[in-house]
Amino acid sequence: MTGLYARVARRPSRGHVRRVTPVRVERADGLVAAVYQQVERDFGMLAPPVSLHSPAPQVLAACWVTLRETLVAVGRVDRATRETVAAAVSAANSCPYCVEVHSATLDGLVRPASDAPTDARLARIADWARAGTARASARDAVPPVARDEAVELLGVALAFHYLNRMVNIFLEPSPIPAGLPAPIRGGVRRTFGRLMARGTRGDRPAGAALELLPSVPPAPDLAWTTGHPVLADALARGAAAVDDAGRRSVPESVRDLVASRLDAWDGRPTGLSRSWVGAAVGDLPAADRPAGRLALLTAFAAYQVDDEVVADVRAGGADDRALVELTAWASMAAARRVTAWVPLDPVGPPRPS
Repeated sequence: MTGLYARVARRPSRGHVRRVTPVRVERADGLVAAVYQQVERDFGMLAPPVSLHSPAPQVLAACWVTLRETLVAVGRVDRATRETVAAAVSAANSCPYCVEVHSATLDGLVRPASDAPTDARLARIADWARAGTARASARDAVPPVARDEAVELLGVALAFHYLNRMVNIFLEPSPIPAGLPAPIRGGVRRTFGRLMARGTRGDRPAGAALELLPSVPPAPDLAWTTGHPVLADALARGAAAVDDAGRRSVPESVRDLVASRLDAWDGRPTGLSRSWVGAAVGDLPAADRPAGRLALLTAFAAYQVDDEVVADVRAGGADDRALVELTAWASMAAARRVTAWVPLDPVGPPRPS
């Protein structure tokens, strides 16, 4: 069933992507083909949040390694709990596409077992995941689970702080067609949730995606992964690949500007106005300002990126690969900064392995 669904889902899912053109399955080769094969096997379909990265193969692999080893691979935390974190972080980041997908998947996992609302434990975890998007509250928001489980949940949070930004820029607002009457839309959503939940059945051994990227030393800001070697390895490889992409496609002046703004950021939304962006890029060389605007908006307010902002970067010569690499670098920089705020003091003793 999963293989059939994956094949059927390929064509409509391509229509979700905007502003870049993903590599078609039948034309994929090399690293892109290897990633696509794993995504369809382990996720159940070629998810547009992953395939949108395909113009930049190394970043595509980084996205999948990060997503698979945090959300999909077997671990100490069950999939429903991970989907709870994915949906809550997506809501906090104003990413309607990811909210739709992961809340529907969560419903498909939880509701068949019980007609009761999501249980109190999942509600506490959702509250924690939402609080972790702001610096002040994150420092006080100890995860409501033992430390070994908290590392896995924080990995999911990192993956979705990254993905939400990319999805807001490059995907339509929902995987469900717009304009459907509410009853029909509700039925489509329930069917989608059941299919996604069915795709989670069976074990996906941890570490299977590591082969897609070279091994690298861990970065200091990912030290919270200590004690979880496979996850630590996966996030280190993914982060290094995105850093390499940033060095290729993001001017040094822009990388320095984003890093300095992240140093001062408290995690709160920037508001509806984009006037702060014009002031922020004022000291950049004129040729770097379009990339600076896109990188800053990606990191701090990805939902405000529009066609004009992207067109300005393309006017400077950026192709699809450069666009994906620039936005991936800014998204990952923000995601790493947010998750580094969160304390991982244990609530209780680790569960036995």
